[in-house]
Amino acid sequence: MSLGPVMVDLQGTHLTEEEREMLTHPMVGGVILFTRNYQSIEQLQDLIQQLHQIRSPRLLVAVDQEGGRVQRFRENFTRLPPVSRLGEIYQDDPQHARHCSEVTGWLMASELLALGVDISFAPVLDLDYGVSTVIGDRAFHRSPEIVADLAHAYIIGMRKAGMAATGKHFPGHGAVQADSHTELPVDNRSYVDLVNEDLLSFERLIHFDIAALMMAHVVYQPVDDKPASFSRIWIQDILRAQMGFQGAIFSDDLTMVAAHCVGSYKQRAQQAMQAGCDMVLVCNSPLGRDEVLDNLADFDNPTSHLRLVRMHGKHDVNWQQLHASQEWRAAVELVARYDSDPLLDMDFD
Repeated sequence: MSLGPVMVDLQGTHLTEEEREMLTHPMVGGVILFTRNYQSIEQLQDLIQQLHQIRSPRLLVAVDQEGGRVQRFRENFTRLPPVSRLGEIYQDDPQHARHCSEVTGWLMASELLALGVDISFAPVLDLDYGVSTVIGDRAFHRSPEIVADLAHAYIIGMRKAGMAATGKHFPGHGAVQADSHTELPVDNRSYVDLVNEDLLSFERLIHFDIAALMMAHVVYQPVDDKPASFSRIWIQDILRAQMGFQGAIFSDDLTMVAAHCVGSYKQRAQQAMQAGCDMVLVCNSPLGRDEVLDNLADFDNPTSHLRLVRMHGKHDVNWQQLHASQEWRAAVELVARYDSDPLLDMDFD
């Protein structure tokens, strides 16, 4: 059985029989976990092991573990600062900031991989224009060059750990005030302005062979009147053809208010995949999830399957072995020190 194009969520800390049956649906390809799915290291490990055993190839297991405001697993995990701290360090010491970014990417990915999580939807490649409350300190910096530099280092760390990176939110969410979770953001800047600003960080990371990107539920009015997640212009013409991106493309969550303009859950999923998304996320709405799964029976894209299979994590170290390693202890110490004082002059190899 191949990986399907739909990523779903779970209601609690243990699989129900209904969920177990739902996860065998051929259109399901992954599961995204939230804080409600985490109780303890042992519980999470058991839950993920059950997910891995449901089918072959095993379902992708994902989470948002960026750090700062967006860190789903906290207790017993290392506290991860918002990546804007790295941007602050960069202002005074770019080399040290890159080092901190690489170590942070490695640490974040290593802790998740040790428990069987394949994907953390990170890093954020949006620019911090100072207007978006939903992005804000989730962005490394305002400068696309600095964002690209720090994100590249972060991704190197993730790769060393064994995790493929997912940059978000293409083509850039940082210049609009509206939060796509609760309303439809509209960006009225010209395509030339986007190319000269927001697209630069994505372009650089595509050059560095980033494995996946997540689309933004934002309308860029001068380019297309559809949100980018549902736009063939953005995905096929610009991202694939012009920018040469060959990796996996994820939609943002189809239950977000910004996606409502496309129509029903069925219509959202169909339009996102017709536009070029390899996998769509449907979270926090069992009815919406079922509507999507019941209406995608004929979808089959071998190329998407190959892109998604490459997102499986590669890591042989378990949680106990990771915590016993000197590399992990040094990484935890480094992150704790720059978290407490991001401008502190630290001397770490």
